[in-house]
Amino acid sequence: MSNYIENVLAKTKEKNSNEKEFIQAVSEVLETLKPVTDKNPEYEKTALLERLVEPERIISFRVPWIDDNGKVQVNRGFRVQFNGSIGPYKGGLRFHPSVNQSIMKFLAFEQIFKNALTGLPIGGGKGGSDFDPKGKSDREIMSFCQSFMNELQRHIGHNLDVPAGDIGVGAREIGYLFGQYRKIKNAFEAGVLTGKGLEYGGSLARKEATGFGLIYYMREMLKANNLDFKGKIVTISGSGNVAIYAAQKVTEYGAKVVAMSDSNGCIYDKDGIDLDEIKRLKEVERLRIKEYLKKHPTAQYTENVEGKTPAVYSIKADIVLPCATQNDINIQTAEIMVKNGVIAIGEGANMPVDIEAINYFIKNKVLLAPAKAANAGGVATSALEMCQNSMRYFWTFEEVDKKLDEIMTNIFKACKETADEYGLGINYLAGANIAAFKKVAAAMTAQGII
Repeated sequence: MSNYIENVLAKTKEKNSNEKEFIQAVSEVLETLKPVTDKNPEYEKTALLERLVEPERIISFRVPWIDDNGKVQVNRGFRVQFNGSIGPYKGGLRFHPSVNQSIMKFLAFEQIFKNALTGLPIGGGKGGSDFDPKGKSDREIMSFCQSFMNELQRHIGHNLDVPAGDIGVGAREIGYLFGQYRKIKNAFEAGVLTGKGLEYGGSLARKEATGFGLIYYMREMLKANNLDFKGKIVTISGSGNVAIYAAQKVTEYGAKVVAMSDSNGCIYDKDGIDLDEIKRLKEVERLRIKEYLKKHPTAQYTENVEGKTPAVYSIKADIVLPCATQNDINIQTAEIMVKNGVIAIGEGANMPVDIEAINYFIKNKVLLAPAKAANAGGVATSALEMCQNSMRYFWTFEEVDKKLDEIMTNIFKACKETADEYGLGINYLAGANIAAFKKVAAAMTAQGII
């Protein structure tokens, strides 16, 4: 690394010493940028990297709400508006007990580069709360969402910051949030939130977009390396939105998904996962994945053991799609997967593979589709939803899906061409980081020291 990058990293670690996820995300990006910073000494003169790693704005607020027993509960809300140099801040809201400032900053920082790769005019942001929607009634979730929006509405707008959903925030939560925003503003501003229901300004194909986009990116990555999905065995961590629609699309391409999981454990069905049953359990009934066995008693269920490799990663597979959460795969898990013959990894979640494991995969010639590129389909389609809201017009499913496919194909092309230009081989993570950084850096430079 150049001294400039080393110095910025050292200062970032010192200033944010208690924020491990954020430091991890910054380190992963900056450590790949040496070829660019060496050729552009003006970045150091204008403190571009120092400005890049410092959020433009962090908003933290209390969220009081009343549960079904009449008791007042208090959670903490966040919105990190990290970089708006190429467009309004754009990024999801996450409702999960693990949410803290470090995780919000890491996700918002990643979002800068993910959004830049889409080629669409959107900046990077993220938000959420340590509220846990699991086990809550609809009335409790509505109460929380309305209180959350009472504060968030001060900081968002279709030309300022456009949130969407993330973990724990689906169609139900977006509906409650949008309804409260509309009531407060006394106006129907459809473009202020994405992931909306079709009845009030949502986009067709948005639900499927992140999962479909992951597979479109991987299709191009496999093709560039003389491979394809046909006949491949696939395992997927997670069973939420991204996992479900990645499973659907990869099956359409001729692969067989044999395992999916949730935070408790993993199901393995050698005949192929019954995706309709997964959709019923997770999208309709909101049950644990273990319930799959009631309709498929020949399938196997393995419970996760704290401190050990999640069960889904111990299953032999050609392709593994981590679609659950960050830091799911470490070096020990990576060694198991390589021993089992994995040929490709597709990061459907945000930063699910830690950097040591990523380097191990690349060293062992395992193709890796990096999250900031491969799971950009969701935010890309959110941006397409914003376009439709601005036009007061709706595209068909096929039109949106075609645009998504083109965007993901172009993202892979940018990653590969950049990797080739800098002699990075199959290190598409570095290719993605550099391609996105160059676009953001150019915008920041053009706009002066702000």
